Amino acid sequence: MTIRPYSNNYSGMVESVLGLDYRGCRALLEERLREPAPGRVQILTGPRQVGKTTLLLDLARHRSGGTVYAAADGPEARLPGFWERTWAEAEDQAHRRRKAYLFLDEVQHVADWAIRLKGNWDRLRRERIPLHVVVSGSSAVRLGAGSKESLAGRFERLTLNHWPASALVGVLGLGRKNAPRDLVRWGSYPGAVPLRSDPARWRAYVRDAIVEPAIGRDVLALGVVRKPALLRQVFWICVASPAQIVSVQKLRGRLDDPGSLETVAHYLTLLEDAYLVAALERYSARVIRRRSAPPKIVVLNNALLAAGDPLGAPDPSKDPARFGAWVENACLAHAWNQGQHVSYWREEPFEVDAILDGTWGRWAIEVKSGPFEVSDLRDLLEFCRREPRFRPLVVTGEKGAAAAGRAGVPSVTWPEFLLEGPPRD
Repeated sequence: MTIRPYSNNYSGMVESVLGLDYRGCRALLEERLREPAPGRVQILTGPRQVGKTTLLLDLARHRSGGTVYAAADGPEARLPGFWERTWAEAEDQAHRRRKAYLFLDEVQHVADWAIRLKGNWDRLRRERIPLHVVVSGSSAVRLGAGSKESLAGRFERLTLNHWPASALVGVLGLGRKNAPRDLVRWGSYPGAVPLRSDPARWRAYVRDAIVEPAIGRDVLALGVVRKPALLRQVFWICVASPAQIVSVQKLRGRLDDPGSLETVAHYLTLLEDAYLVAALERYSARVIRRRSAPPKIVVLNNALLAAGDPLGAPDPSKDPARFGAWVENACLAHAWNQGQHVSYWREEPFEVDAILDGTWGRWAIEVKSGPFEVSDLRDLLEFCRREPRFRPLVVTGEKGAAAAGRAGVPSVTWPEFLLEGPPRD
């Protein structure tokens, strides 16, 4: 979990909590809802189909005071006066019960939601109405822009991100041995787990319930995508390039309708804001060089790889190279989803898979899922010689610890990394 401060013009610092799993997010919201009301608005963001609605309904069921839940993407929300009726009911509960809770799901579907929420929240504070407010939405861009512009100092944002392997174990009951391998091959969308025995149905679910709404609604509804078909092409090319360094020029060259370099780069940013793909920067102490370098593509949930690859999930014994790329993608996505700053390093002829900086500490990481020799770690050791603040780590298969040990480099198996992250001091 990472907590990053946001400056504001209202009342000190507001926290943005990134990289929470379902249990951590629920526990933090429970804690905040026990505070005196009205507290700051809690804004819950995150990818589609990771349990935000389930979490709000779960919290609503276990409240001792009055509770109002409303879905802003439901048919009732299209009727005139939806916003006013919802707030009137919640405030009535607060007056009668002396403490109440309002849960607004998919709030970005309400026109001018941030301005409206600001006005209602200011009145709660002014009239001391004991009402806690929690809102949710899928798109980081739409929620982030509205909340920062209109709700400065009035909100705290939490991100319920893609599920790690530990959540598949703790919440869904998968075994610790199988969960990391399943995450690599099938991803970690909880709703897709029961469908894995029927690959065609599983793939249809991922495409229809996750990819299409994220691209066709969350991103396109921003009004800044002039070429929707080009956006989709950029996404699927990224899905076909997990853990690869791809220049924007080469990415543009693979498109049917190339568009400008600025358009392609902008679409990469939108895909990251929609929790689909991250374009990692190259690590450099010089910001100019970092921004001019080609990005490394990381797909933020391996389910998207399996849904987009016509060959399906790779078999590690029959297709070790492709499986290794999926393992590396899963490890880098796990770090990104847990709120770490993830980059890569390349200074010809050297290259390191990932540079992590965050609550996990500073790590330089090589992912070696297959056999390797001590000489294969020279790039990692060279980076750590130049940047001694970072510790080296090899994320390896079960048989790789010996080679890492001979090089004097700590190691962790990739299943352990996907479950626990890097070693703790």
